[in-house]
Amino acid sequence: MATVMTPLNEQAYQHLQNLIMDNQFSYHEIYSETKLAKELGISRTPFRDAIHRLAQEGYIDIIPNKGFMLHQLSKEDVNETFQIRSALESYCTLQICKEANSRKAGKLFKELNKIMEKMEKIMISSHSIDDFCEYDFRFHTQIINYLENEQFSSIFATFMYRMKRLAKLSLSHEGRMENTYKEHMDILNAMQSGDVEHIYDITIQHMERPKGINLEDL
Repeated sequence: MATVMTPLNEQAYQHLQNLIMDNQFSYHEIYSETKLAKELGISRTPFRDAIHRLAQEGYIDIIPNKGFMLHQLSKEDVNETFQIRSALESYCTLQICKEANSRKAGKLFKELNKIMEKMEKIMISSHSIDDFCEYDFRFHTQIINYLENEQFSSIFATFMYRMKRLAKLSLSHEGRMENTYKEHMDILNAMQSGDVEHIYDITIQHMERPKGINLEDL
């Protein structure tokens, strides 16, 4: 059976994404596309594709004729990110509430309860922000993917980097991990009981609290 090769632009994207996530780049430096492409052994065209995708997803800013820099989050970024999240997630949690008694929703609730157990374990043991954040986003991604709407999932994935960066910043505040866990439980309980009347407000509250923390930090 033939091995499927990862396209060069995807290889470049994954490599650069990993370097950014591992804090290998500085916020105060301009990086040369040509130099990095040469180091990677990838030609300019697929490398440039990767650069444009990373810029679109908010990882970097392209500096014309010079290269790129890491993107510094602004208040506009915070507001835009939470507006997108609030719109998508409140719609999804409402639809899930309406189908609370279906087999499909039951399967989702089972997965979400497992995720909550993992989050609780991290919260009372290691208190690792990175590990907690990973399960935090599994929880939200499951909710978004429930509707099987490719556009929703695609938009959510595009904002994932910004969302994770903001989540890690807010989770570093004392008590935010415990509050996040409680807010997730409130969302899950409301969905499981089919609480159509309150689910919108419960979901929006979960978005508004960390947004306030992130705006204060900026």
